Amino acid sequence: MIVIIDFGSQFNQLIARRVREHQIYCQIVPSDISIEDIKKLNPLGIILSGGPSSIYEIDSPTTDINIFNLDIPVLGICYGMHFMINALGGKIKRAQKREYGFAQLNIEKKDPLFTGLENSVQSWMSHGDSPEKLPEGFTSIASTDNTKNAAIANFDKKFFGLQFHPEVEHSHKGSEMIKNFLFNVCKCKKNWTMDSFADKTIKQIKEKVKDNKVIMGLSGGVDSSVAATLIHKAIGKNLHCIFVDNGLLRKDERLDLEKNLKSNLDMNIKFVDAKKKFLSALNGVSNPEKKRKIIGNLFIEVFESEAKKIDNANFLGQGTLYPDIIESKSAFGGPTSIIKSHHNVGGLPEKMKLDLIEPLELLFKDEVRKLGLSLGLSEDLVFRQPFPGPGLAIRIMGEITDKRLSILRDADFIVLEEIKNCGLYRELWQSFAVLLPIKSVGVMGDKRTYDNCIAIRAVNSNDAMTADWAKLPHDLLGRISNRIINEVDHVNRVVFDITSKPPGTIEWE
Repeated sequence: MIVIIDFGSQFNQLIARRVREHQIYCQIVPSDISIEDIKKLNPLGIILSGGPSSIYEIDSPTTDINIFNLDIPVLGICYGMHFMINALGGKIKRAQKREYGFAQLNIEKKDPLFTGLENSVQSWMSHGDSPEKLPEGFTSIASTDNTKNAAIANFDKKFFGLQFHPEVEHSHKGSEMIKNFLFNVCKCKKNWTMDSFADKTIKQIKEKVKDNKVIMGLSGGVDSSVAATLIHKAIGKNLHCIFVDNGLLRKDERLDLEKNLKSNLDMNIKFVDAKKKFLSALNGVSNPEKKRKIIGNLFIEVFESEAKKIDNANFLGQGTLYPDIIESKSAFGGPTSIIKSHHNVGGLPEKMKLDLIEPLELLFKDEVRKLGLSLGLSEDLVFRQPFPGPGLAIRIMGEITDKRLSILRDADFIVLEEIKNCGLYRELWQSFAVLLPIKSVGVMGDKRTYDNCIAIRAVNSNDAMTADWAKLPHDLLGRISNRIINEVDHVNRVVFDITSKPPGTIEWE
């Protein structure tokens, strides 16, 4: 494996992705990790990430300098390179000229880090500091017009430093550089596959749970479904899944889940019909934040009520992913390092007194999808687009009623069916219908109508942090509009949302 020491870089996940793309397992660890814990992980190499600090600032992040005495290769990226230089006796200073964005990297020594590359490649810089003095045994192996020591190496120790960021796509051959570090320098072997991960994880769950029971809430999404499948393969009927039908689901969602998990995999799932309870609580509520709070609190209430009925349950299963953990926990203790909170991260209600089972906590979303396929889940489930926890409640502007839910379900079904028929479903991050809180005049069958308006929302994104509205073909939009107006009662107008995020959000509420 490879250990990535986190100095607070916004690109940590990208470093991990680049390593795992080469079928090498890696783990991001905080910079205050002890040298003993690093030894326990037994890495073949260490990557020091970038970060927002300057090495000469007070309280800038550090890690145990004994990592340089482990007799394994180390690659420092940006701040990580500065830390290595400073720790080994060199000196970093404020650069005379900052360097942000594209820069042409001129390679002077190719082996082993730049093997197979041209003499000049595009790199992406983001720094205001630069090396003034290199430690003993180091030499420059690449430069830019602005930075003499854009890449450095101590070949005897197998220590390398890069002033630029090879993990971002803007560095055209960055992935090749990381590949060279993994195989040419660290001598890694490709053994990180979803099959091997599944076998190892199932064994670990068996050893941890033994004859106890695990309770898990299923949402129907890919994360919870894959996590539940892993746990089920480990402990069988000792997994008790609870699916709360809140009445805010898409068309046939519950039936699809029963088919994919309960029937095909013989999973133990308790379906709780709580539609009346949720709709009653939402009666007359139109404020989106109130909707979310009502739905979230009521879900916990229903889930806990059902969980109490299961005797000898000592564990709670969750579909927490690696990005959830990375974003929710500070890299080195500072609150500004936390990006956002996640409902799966941070512990359980104390009264439940259950230990966590999170089999996906070291995986990224694309890895979870690959794992789902290797476990035998259907492609429809594995590649399902994200669906919000509050469900259709935040896609109905205004009050939630049975009638309005029925209108939106039918319209949404048509949107998804047509997008799937065009082969665009997997290309889009999300696509769905929204029921607007307005009515407009129309003409249908030579008669005046005054009915509802449906908005179509479709976006492209990599991470949902930013998104661009999808340029759907006009003939596709025409078919969707025509079908909705002809097949869905009480709709006489369809519009298309062309707002990106920011300034808008993906969901309307």
